[in-house]
Amino acid sequence: MRPLAQLDPRPVDTLFFDIDETLTTHGKLTAEAYAALERLQQAGKRVIPVTGRPAGWCDHIARMWPVDAVIGENGAFYFWFGDGKLHKRFVDDAATRAAKRARLEAIANAIIQEVPGSALAADQPYRETDLAIDYCEDVPALPLSAAARIAELMREAGLTAKVSSIHVNGWFGTYDKLATARLLFAERFSAQLDAVNRQVIFAGDSPNDAPMFAFFHNSVGVANVRRFPGLEPEFVTDAESGAGFAELAAHLLRQP
Repeated sequence: MRPLAQLDPRPVDTLFFDIDETLTTHGKLTAEAYAALERLQQAGKRVIPVTGRPAGWCDHIARMWPVDAVIGENGAFYFWFGDGKLHKRFVDDAATRAAKRARLEAIANAIIQEVPGSALAADQPYRETDLAIDYCEDVPALPLSAAARIAELMREAGLTAKVSSIHVNGWFGTYDKLATARLLFAERFSAQLDAVNRQVIFAGDSPNDAPMFAFFHNSVGVANVRRFPGLEPEFVTDAESGAGFAELAAHLLRQP
């Protein structure tokens, strides 16, 4: 991982970024990080959160935050606000989503019994597509080995599973953050991500960001990415979490 100072900000017109512990700090959205987000959009950059958080949160984010769209539930959908209303684009249709949700409850109960101390995520009622098991947000923090075990159990049950900085998310399907970022760019901006890769940055901090780190030439980890061995964004900030995001924004907005 190279220091952020080595990243050339001149071609960059779009920033994809994770939310938990990339934009936020210990679960809080600081004034510094939010102001950085607003400055980026005011400067003409596209800003797009790419998160494991639920549809209910993403409805609010798309409507209220200074963002151009939001990808949620690890790629299950993207939302955007325009022409005075919220627009929703899901990978699966409503009937498919309902059928998949009906199968997740039993899987959740089995995992919670198998991994003591884990719990259903508090935001689960607001999810459309996936299962979120909390291992360190509203429960006493479990070791990363427990998160790995939760992910293993999800995969044994036929789910795609990804570990975030707070939850382990599982879903039926093969989409991920990168697949839906590609879809969003093609449908909303009439562009192929492969063709504009060097104009885009992705910032994140945890294993569910791995496909984005691997794809983007300008991938950035906030400093707490070092918590997860094996993650290799191209660049890394000096500061952690929201302060790291603000550091990245300042670098992108620096005048030549």
